[in-house]
Amino acid sequence: MKITLSHGSGGKATSELIDKIFAKHFSNPVLNLMEDSAVVDGNKKIAITTDSFVVTPLFFKGGDIGRLAVCGTVNDLLMRGARAKYITSAFIIEEGADTETLEKIVCSMAKTADEAGVIVVAGDTKVIEGNGGIYINTAGVGFVEDDSVSAYSIKDGDRVIVSGNMGDHHAAILSERMGIENEICSDNAPLCEMVYALQENAIDIHCMRDITRGGLGTVLNELSSSSDVHIDIFEDKIPVSNEVRAFSKILGLNLLHLGNEGKMVIFVSKEQSKKALDIIKGSKYGENAAEIGVVSNGEGVTLITELGGRKKVNILIGEGLPRIC
Repeated sequence: MKITLSHGSGGKATSELIDKIFAKHFSNPVLNLMEDSAVVDGNKKIAITTDSFVVTPLFFKGGDIGRLAVCGTVNDLLMRGARAKYITSAFIIEEGADTETLEKIVCSMAKTADEAGVIVVAGDTKVIEGNGGIYINTAGVGFVEDDSVSAYSIKDGDRVIVSGNMGDHHAAILSERMGIENEICSDNAPLCEMVYALQENAIDIHCMRDITRGGLGTVLNELSSSSDVHIDIFEDKIPVSNEVRAFSKILGLNLLHLGNEGKMVIFVSKEQSKKALDIIKGSKYGENAAEIGVVSNGEGVTLITELGGRKKVNILIGEGLPRIC
């Protein structure tokens, strides 16, 4: 069945769409009440985030817009040290979209929410004129025990750890758009297991940030500016798969500016860096984690090349790849 404007009218067609797809896959005691707002348990401090997802194509190797929406929202909460609990989901659907496609996306979203340990507690659907596009807006809520996990907590001497290979999502999306056959898969993933494991093992996390649009180089520059520190990273320590490295070389892409959707950078003290790295490596999605750099007084980000040279790392200028998430 194709989506028509009547599915956004608020009448029978809307109700049927909600019942047959959204309520079917997102069912839980909170959402099933179908009230105008959700009432949930909380505590004194919460983390709140919101995001919108417009990725093209809707399905790609390793994921889809539904999985991406959950991962992006949950990971934003995790990066402040929050325990992700609740998300909302608002769909903007262009007429002509196929309900089978919509259901695949909703089903993927529900499965990813289950993996991440969150529930969808509220949602909305709007239908607009168009050519079958689907877009998702989310909000997320998590509980915070310690709000000191922040860019402002990065210290001189901290070690810089990344949780895995750089550039997988960027390369996967670009490959799909260009019709290039390869084995590159998106890394879109919820990072709950590794973040919770770090917390449960008493790692004093100074800062975490997910490496999305703009890539590692952009994220590190933003953190350097926020925390007034200098960051050195070592070229030969940065994990990149052979496939993505070759793909980037052929197209002339800067590996430091390729986006991810299931990787983070974490700052911890020198004394705890080995323990933190071991925990991440032992967690789901962290097997390729590596310590890649060190923090010092100063400003900016420098890449120490394999030959020992020093190269300034800049923030991404312009649009690296539109509609990547």
